[in-house]
Amino acid sequence: MNIFHGNILFSKNSRELAVYEDSYLVADHGKVEGIYAVLPEQYQGAEITDYGSGVIIPAFSDLHVHASQYVERGLGMDMLLSDWLNQYTFPQESRFADMNYARPIYDAFIDDMIRHGTFHACIFATIHREASSYLIRRMEERGLYGFVGKVNMNTGAPDYLRETVEESLLETERFLDEFKDNKTAKPIITPRFAPTCSEDLMKGLGTLSKKYHAGLQTHLVESRWEAEEAMRRFPGYQCDTEIYERAGLMDNGPVVGAHFIFPSEADIRILNRHGGFAVHCPDATTNIIAGIMGVSALQSQDVRVSLGTDVGGGHSLGLYTQIARSVQLSKLKWFYEPEQNKPIAFPHAFYLATKAGGSGFGNVGSLEKGYVFNALVIDGMADENIPLTPAQTVERFCYIGTTDNIKARYLNGRLIG
Repeated sequence: MNIFHGNILFSKNSRELAVYEDSYLVADHGKVEGIYAVLPEQYQGAEITDYGSGVIIPAFSDLHVHASQYVERGLGMDMLLSDWLNQYTFPQESRFADMNYARPIYDAFIDDMIRHGTFHACIFATIHREASSYLIRRMEERGLYGFVGKVNMNTGAPDYLRETVEESLLETERFLDEFKDNKTAKPIITPRFAPTCSEDLMKGLGTLSKKYHAGLQTHLVESRWEAEEAMRRFPGYQCDTEIYERAGLMDNGPVVGAHFIFPSEADIRILNRHGGFAVHCPDATTNIIAGIMGVSALQSQDVRVSLGTDVGGGHSLGLYTQIARSVQLSKLKWFYEPEQNKPIAFPHAFYLATKAGGSGFGNVGSLEKGYVFNALVIDGMADENIPLTPAQTVERFCYIGTTDNIKARYLNGRLIG
């Protein structure tokens, strides 16, 4: 049993924050038991961890990030997607064939993700099974929630980063089988995107998806180039998303489509049919992809939207910065396309990074009764003699805060470093 005192904030829904000032949160066996303005009599005399003016919030959920690109963050940001992949990303990812290169990068990635308060993540590795296995094993050992994918690519990439169809399917099945019984960090099928996978590879992955009840993560209509290239490589398909549906990849677990910036009506219809996530990655879209997701327009069509950092296309693992960026970019989207889009407010953006994204990992992303107590304590945002409300504290943190403002981190109810 753990009892915490402070200000408590989480999302009721996409429009409203639940705020409990000067209150007590009781966690039992790593789950929230309740929040009280006055501590009930049965807890009187129990030890209390007092965070004073600090604000207790849910830990963040990053639904699209490339652990293998961690050392690329902030590099090549003046390029568009195709050039960036070929000049920076593909050569760098090829080095993950060497475990002496892979291990320290993946360890640093996990440490930095924890520092930034992200305890739930959907992660791309590379085509290399041994390195991908190390990453998912470390995630599981640390108790982090996630989906980790060994990437599939057999075409549309340099020779040094291509697999044969047979090799890709064999290595993917070995990866799925080895980690199918993991508790918190699960394997997920990860075709990089349609331009780097042939139709027979996609269909083979669909068979594995059904056999292992494994979900799908990929990039969907992330740029005009990608959407056009997908249709060129898959003639006879009506849209990017249909490629995955017809391969049987969208029926067996969570479906996570990164970016989803230029969807057709068919893309939206198919993603909705399978309850998939469209992941908004604000920094990456302005760094290398040259497009802005229409968050409000998609949600008006019942698309499930969440947030991602997309490191290394994005330049920071701080998902809280993407909360601020998503508000900023929604204003730009509305300014240029007012008929289809509306700006989103801070409570909406915070919801995307916590409760909405957390729903992909189970009962995380909120501080409601029964949710896993994966939480952060935010403090140190107020100016001297000018107090802030809890909501103002968290909003300011998302715009100008750093990891120094995360005063405590709790994973499964345990205080972690």
